[in-house]
Amino acid sequence: MPTNQQTFNKILKDIKSIKIQGARNIAKAGLKAYTLIHTKASKKKILSQRPTEPMLQKTLDLAEKQSPQQILNHFKEAQEKINKQVLKLIKPKDIIFTHCHSTNVTQSLINAKKKKFQVYNTETRPRYQGRKTARELSKAKIKTTMFVDSALGVALEKRQGTKKATKVFLGADALTKKGIINKIGSKVIAQIAHQQKIPIYIIADSWKFTKDSVPIEQRPLNEVWDKAPKNIKIKNPAFEFLPKKYLTKIITEKGTMTYDKFLKKV
Repeated sequence: MPTNQQTFNKILKDIKSIKIQGARNIAKAGLKAYTLIHTKASKKKILSQRPTEPMLQKTLDLAEKQSPQQILNHFKEAQEKINKQVLKLIKPKDIIFTHCHSTNVTQSLINAKKKKFQVYNTETRPRYQGRKTARELSKAKIKTTMFVDSALGVALEKRQGTKKATKVFLGADALTKKGIINKIGSKVIAQIAHQQKIPIYIIADSWKFTKDSVPIEQRPLNEVWDKAPKNIKIKNPAFEFLPKKYLTKIITEKGTMTYDKFLKKV
């Protein structure tokens, strides 16, 4: 049987390597690690694995006051409330574009599958988180078409044999006063959607909100090109900032509302 320290180390390794994906899954894993080794040093170490995750910070802060089960109950109840909001929003024959992988997004889509919509999603290089989204949706028998990242314009617009997307659903790793932080590529998606007059909805748990500045994580270069020639520079930002001006509405457990209205509630 592995020791608490060994299990703790493995959880942190899985968070760092993105074997554990998504803000909520990272928060749950971080909570589990913190219950194994409950010290200030362990908390700091857990948080250092993924700096762009306010939900992880909030979860570990609340772990000082609440039981793990109370925290887990929040995640479940928040998702159920989000599901109800998304269900009202989706219409039959909608074509919903999404990017990367978000548990809040995928679970709300699966809950609404009887509406008979379809999904366009990106593969999301270099770690291909979009494949996880596609697998989950396909398993739920939701019609899903995956596009290479550089074809996201084709997915959003009506060209090269595609239909125009009717809605964009994005998750968020962080919610801030001026907008959100989400997977790299989110801003250009929002810009094209804005030009095409496609509404953009952020689907996220309100626990992702923070008043603090959020660092943009730079991932290892070998994720993009292992053993690349020495004279080639590689940039691998994991996230980017998306200004609130592009956002039509945000859907959280607090309801569906404009981003400015959401800011007044958190």
